[in-house]
Amino acid sequence: MEPTNTVENPDEIRSKPGKPYPLGATWDGDGVNFALFSERATGVTLCLFDADDPAKETQRIPITERTEHVWHIYLDSIRPGQLYGYRVDGPFEPSQGLLFNPNKLLLDPYAKAISGPVESHLAQLTFDPDNQDEDRFAKPQEDDSAPYVPKSVVIDAEFDWEDDQRPDIPLSRTIMYEMHVKGFTIQNQDLPKKIRGTYAGLGSSEAIDYLKSLGVTTVELMPVHQFTSETYWGYNSIAYFAPHSDYASKGEIGHAVREFKEMVKALHKAGIEVVLDVVYNHTAEGNQHGPTLSFRGIDNPAYYWLVEGNELYYMDYTGTGNTLNMNHPRTLQLVMDSLRYWVTDMHVDGFRFDLATALAHSLNAAGQLSAFLDTIQQDPVLSQVKLIAEPWDVQAYHVGNFPVNWSEWNGKYRDCVRDFWRGETVIGELAARLMGSPDLYNDGRQPGNSINLITAHDGFTLNDLVSYNDKHNDANGENNQDGANDNRSWNMGSEGPTDDPDILRAREKQKRNFLATLFLSQGTPMLLMGDEYGRTQQGNNNAYAQDNEISWFNWEWTAEHQAQFDFTRQLTALRQEHPLLRRRKFYQGDEVTWIRTDGKSMTSENWDDGITRCIGLLIDGTKVDEQDENGEPIGEGHLLLLLNAFWEPVSFKLPKIGRKHTWEVLINTDLDATVPQAISARQPFEIAGRSVILMKLK
Repeated sequence: MEPTNTVENPDEIRSKPGKPYPLGATWDGDGVNFALFSERATGVTLCLFDADDPAKETQRIPITERTEHVWHIYLDSIRPGQLYGYRVDGPFEPSQGLLFNPNKLLLDPYAKAISGPVESHLAQLTFDPDNQDEDRFAKPQEDDSAPYVPKSVVIDAEFDWEDDQRPDIPLSRTIMYEMHVKGFTIQNQDLPKKIRGTYAGLGSSEAIDYLKSLGVTTVELMPVHQFTSETYWGYNSIAYFAPHSDYASKGEIGHAVREFKEMVKALHKAGIEVVLDVVYNHTAEGNQHGPTLSFRGIDNPAYYWLVEGNELYYMDYTGTGNTLNMNHPRTLQLVMDSLRYWVTDMHVDGFRFDLATALAHSLNAAGQLSAFLDTIQQDPVLSQVKLIAEPWDVQAYHVGNFPVNWSEWNGKYRDCVRDFWRGETVIGELAARLMGSPDLYNDGRQPGNSINLITAHDGFTLNDLVSYNDKHNDANGENNQDGANDNRSWNMGSEGPTDDPDILRAREKQKRNFLATLFLSQGTPMLLMGDEYGRTQQGNNNAYAQDNEISWFNWEWTAEHQAQFDFTRQLTALRQEHPLLRRRKFYQGDEVTWIRTDGKSMTSENWDDGITRCIGLLIDGTKVDEQDENGEPIGEGHLLLLLNAFWEPVSFKLPKIGRKHTWEVLINTDLDATVPQAISARQPFEIAGRSVILMKLK
């Protein structure tokens, strides 16, 4: 039900000691139990606010009960919709990492909803920015922040999920789609204006029909934990249990929770999984110059990894100012509780961990990395959902090094495929990447644990990958200094937009080459939102703050957009139709043969010659002894994949299999293709320059 009244009679609120568990604000039908962890605090005050006037503080209630460092109280008569926050007392000793300041109203780390956007204000800062004296970090900023921060919200968790079930799609059948909740539907004129760019918009029949027609099985949502308002992407979380309030279509307090659940239920009903991009490596509070919004003011040394010997400063493995202290049991509990909540209460199907290596850094410092990962693996809830690591951060690159129950964004796949199609001689590595990267994941994992990607939110779109040699990030206001410089891109002869028909056709074919490579590789393909039609960010490879047409999905398509969409949809359908393209197990021995242009097998000299840019992969399904998840054999004859990164056509001798010699063309990326649908291995065959062909033996 929707929140109604919050306090029946503020003057008659009765309190009880309450309980230390569960943490957060829990409504039981009669009242609310409030529980907040702080090991070093000397006092905690619960502050209540008027739902009709969130800046109006109606009551301050000291919490006197404390059990195992958890401050707790139970209040009768409190109802869902009640706004609240905490003021926490304790020593202010910055060199010891202690930054208690009762002038700062703090969000509950376990808040299930936040009342509105988190917008920056000077009153939120930990220190006075106007004080430039040597002792500027010795005194706190004393302005009351309460009028300038949103409030935590008591919610009613009741929701009718009906018969909702997780789609539980095997990795071998998964086609992921990385997307932004707002950016996907904000410009969709077929939707009512009030739900564009919202959870309701993504859960609409129009959005779901589009995803189904594209062949998507799993949406990977860019961050939806409540985040601060200075970015569009959302990689600056501040509340790990609360869905971002700005993505709700209605302004009612706490409505984002219900609307998120409705979205998940609608997607599940259509057989689509929901995976969340989560940011547990850092928070929006930044370094010592950042705001005090929650964790910093509650127990700074418990929640953050501080510099040993001068705890005023923060360890920063993320490039964002701080790193969560996963060595502390209560911080580890926060993360585990958050993950379980999103699975059990919000029904999501998995997580992609942003900068997961930064998380490993903080754990490794105390030798607890394996303990954390073991905890997830042994958890009866979390061990059963998709777990995906972004296996790098600003200091380390660990592709292939996560445990067996984890999948990974395969950055080596991305780099190798980009290099191949711009003409680099990487044929040996390419073979491994096309096979699901067994050199990285044949350690008890399966090909599907390799999340194959060509593009992602961070970097060029597919269209821009073939249209720009250099980044063009001037719109970000950082003098084009932000964003990666090593993009492995190629503009095909002209930087940016052009009217040259030859360049335009070359770009269209190159996009098809990338798409075909992605969907015909072993492993789990991940498509970036809009790459299916050719979305452009005008050369911006770091559109983190571009909450505008630069980042949004464009629903007004040209004929070229429609053609690319149709080609992408053909690829997703073909992948599902042919299990040999998406095996559960790695190919072994004579199940596959790599062939040269003369039809003979590749030799060790060929792999290392530094000139080979055209190769064939022959898959012999008759030798594959494997069943799908339904117990059906997946062997289906022979498939032949040809890839030519050379700029000119190449003669290729097609193989004969016994008495069979006719090959049926399933995919051809050449826009000027005159290749017949059936080709005889007895006849000369030529593959066009820079193109991909997939064939099946008839």
